[in-house]
Amino acid sequence: MPIRLPRALRASTISTLSAVVAMSLSADVLDAQRAPRIVPVTFSSGGETLVGRLLLPADAPAGTRLPGVVVTGAWMTVKEQMATTYATQLAQRGMAALVFDFRGWGESGGAVRQRENPSQKIEDIMAAAAFLATRPEIDPARVGGLGICASAGYMVTAATRSSAIRSVALVAPWLQDGAIVEAVYGGKAGVDGLMAAGRAAETAYAASGTQTFVPAASLTDKRAIMFGVPYYTEADRGMIPAWRNEADPAFWPAWLTFDAMPAASLTKPFFMVHSDAAAIPQGAKQFYAALAAPKSQQWLDGVSQLDFYDRPAPVTQASDAVARHFTSTLR
Repeated sequence: MPIRLPRALRASTISTLSAVVAMSLSADVLDAQRAPRIVPVTFSSGGETLVGRLLLPADAPAGTRLPGVVVTGAWMTVKEQMATTYATQLAQRGMAALVFDFRGWGESGGAVRQRENPSQKIEDIMAAAAFLATRPEIDPARVGGLGICASAGYMVTAATRSSAIRSVALVAPWLQDGAIVEAVYGGKAGVDGLMAAGRAAETAYAASGTQTFVPAASLTDKRAIMFGVPYYTEADRGMIPAWRNEADPAFWPAWLTFDAMPAASLTKPFFMVHSDAAAIPQGAKQFYAALAAPKSQQWLDGVSQLDFYDRPAPVTQASDAVARHFTSTLR
């Protein structure tokens, strides 16, 4: 059955005039700066080798210990997509930023491929933060985590468990619980249908050892997990060579039962950027209201979920705000 995600995720993206005017660092200024220095890295998680890139400010003096941020992107993505977009922005603002491929994705190891696995991704984020804290370029007392879209729930959950992560920021966070899952995926009947499809795919894999894939995104193939969604279907945006447009539907049970709300027990500094025009803002508001940690937020006008991934105006606004948060909390 085709999955109809929220209109904010399916709509064509537009950037508002107010977003352009409000930018505190212009895109022209950032474009004029030298590109970050990129250091290829590997580390382990769950017995597998994860492949990443450490982005460093081009003008960082040798021997300087920098604040470091683990940056993760939307579900079913690789490091070269929105994670690298934001990591580049942070490096241009004087921080080190680590991006990596989760187990089973991109260049990283893992026999099971293209299967969204919340618990496994949380473990990988914790491993990434622990690794980042050991790097000679990084001050281990100043490590933060930035989660974008679906990985926001993974990031805040990892931060409740990881001693390495000292501060958290989220951009366009997809924060769900059971009620939100039902609202998004067609009520109880819709959720039950997806759970059944996921269990069937897992049973077939257990019997044959071969995964069955469907498109992750498509404008024409209704089997796609993200049917009718742009960005991933656009060659000048998310449809890049490093990304395989495939998904294993066996992921559905783990994803549909993942609840981000318990991570509101977080005690570390928290910041988020969102928009009422983006996906499930009600989840972000619910999470924020339950959070007792030192917290702040910024809501942008008229910015869709996909705008946050790569459109210059909202990316710059969000990156400015995130950098201010980490500068004040990773001291």
